Amino acid sequence: MIFRAVGLSVLVALALAGCTTPGNQRPNATPEQIAAVAYRHDGPAAITLYTMINNNTDEGAHSSIMINAPSQRVIFDPAGSVRADYITEADDVLYGITPTFESFYERAHARATYRVRIQRVEVPPEVAEQALRLAISNGSVMQSYCAKSTSSILAQLPGFESISTTWFPKKLARQFGQLPGVSTRELHEDDVDDKSLAIALFREHLQKTGQPEPDVIQ
Repeated sequence: MIFRAVGLSVLVALALAGCTTPGNQRPNATPEQIAAVAYRHDGPAAITLYTMINNNTDEGAHSSIMINAPSQRVIFDPAGSVRADYITEADDVLYGITPTFESFYERAHARATYRVRIQRVEVPPEVAEQALRLAISNGSVMQSYCAKSTSSILAQLPGFESISTTWFPKKLARQFGQLPGVSTRELHEDDVDDKSLAIALFREHLQKTGQPEPDVIQ
């Protein structure tokens, strides 16, 4: 289907409205802060694509990826809204992705108005490390560029040649779903439509328990 340039711009802006992060920009974490929370997961190297889908319109609202590399596990969350003073982030990469943080991240996005499609594929360790380097070097992402930046990183990886750059989260999810060995699940919750409540609850958890996962990289 061919759209006029103006019409396409408007369509992109509406479809990707969930990839905006007004008012939550914070200074990047320092290398020392990143090193202090870096977490190595003992599972196989893998890339997980998160697609947030509006339950009312069935349109994709946001894309991000979790990269489980041998050196550490991170989430590339381009122009994302999961940000707080206790979350270690630099240039849209979230660090310290322990199992507790992974669960928090997924559940922060799933609520009455949105569901989360979670697609995971195992990759060779060197591919995961390449994805990690690309995410870290990508830099912060402009609002509404979440699927475009995510798909651009994936398209550079060996084994992901079938991924083409796209502005649309659900199109990226469809492409990712065609990769060999992908597992897919969806997370549905009926929380109120206020992501800040999930973020506040996670803060309480950290205050009560300290570091939720002690196995960090020293």
